[in-house]
Amino acid sequence: MSEAMIGSFKCPKLKEAAANRTCPDSKLAKTYGNTFTLWLGQSPAIVLNGCQAIRNTLMTHSEEMAGRPATPIFERLSRGKGVVFSSGENWKQQRRFSLMILRNLGLGKKSLEGQIAEVAQNLVESFASNKGIALDPEPILAQSVANVTSAVVFGHHFSKDDNGFHQFIEGSNSTARFLGSVWARLFDAFPRLMELLPGPHQTVFRLNDFQSRFVKEEIESHWEKIIPEEPQDFIDFYLTKLVKGSDDATTTFDQDNLIRLAIELFGASIETTTSTLCWALLYMMTQPDIQEKVQKELDAVLDESPVIQYEDRKRLPYTNAVIHEIQRYCNIQGMGIFRQVVKDVSLLGYTIGKVGC
Repeated sequence: MSEAMIGSFKCPKLKEAAANRTCPDSKLAKTYGNTFTLWLGQSPAIVLNGCQAIRNTLMTHSEEMAGRPATPIFERLSRGKGVVFSSGENWKQQRRFSLMILRNLGLGKKSLEGQIAEVAQNLVESFASNKGIALDPEPILAQSVANVTSAVVFGHHFSKDDNGFHQFIEGSNSTARFLGSVWARLFDAFPRLMELLPGPHQTVFRLNDFQSRFVKEEIESHWEKIIPEEPQDFIDFYLTKLVKGSDDATTTFDQDNLIRLAIELFGASIETTTSTLCWALLYMMTQPDIQEKVQKELDAVLDESPVIQYEDRKRLPYTNAVIHEIQRYCNIQGMGIFRQVVKDVSLLGYTIGKVGC
């Protein structure tokens, strides 16, 4: 988004923050350059700073950097299953098949838009029912985002009063917060000791185990009614793959991977999307003039239509720009998940050896 768009926000403090915003990596880069090493205990972490450096590295050397470090916390949560925390053949097979399923289910296509619109309408009605009453929007937003994911993964929605689903959502949110905390670093440094000590990590592990049981119950329900020729959701497609079997002795497809994939799909969507929507509401509250302009454009273009479609963005340039500016400006995640070099690679003039060499 252009600097002109930043200038349209009339709050001096927000504008000043946008202009002067820096991060610790940028400050270190001024001294050590755009490639430097930080020691996290006994483990070296190589930091790449700057959009160009990161983009060139990930686009040019994505294969060499496709691994995940086998840290105690990753192993405790995933047992090497799924996509987010796995590496090697398991990562390749599960990622490729998961992307194929999501494409078949309409990810990025119009077929999924109807389900999103239904959940969005329920969200609007839920907010409307609390008119005039102070409320925390995060739980309502998280429930709505999770139900969109649920339609894809489980093939159905959950009611707002389903305590089990609320606990499942809390598991995703707690894990996301925990991975960026000092407690996760302590667990990586002293895993055996931390397993015995109380703390927020024990809550995360308990919720993670609950999520596994929750997904397993959904899988058992799907087994009872699955029609291999007509898969309806992510679990159906995966179970159909298991039914057909494989002659490949190196296959990684099993129920444990399916459970982990389902948990990761929720984890990847709930925290990030909910946080973005919360920031959007906050910015609209603090910038009523922007809110008014967005509302006027919506009223003029949509002609009081109760449903907005993705194609409408072409007729809503101001609203579209505001959404993109919110996504650019808001702070969603402090850092991503570490990658591990699986082949020797040359990055920005430095040679980084494969882990273990």
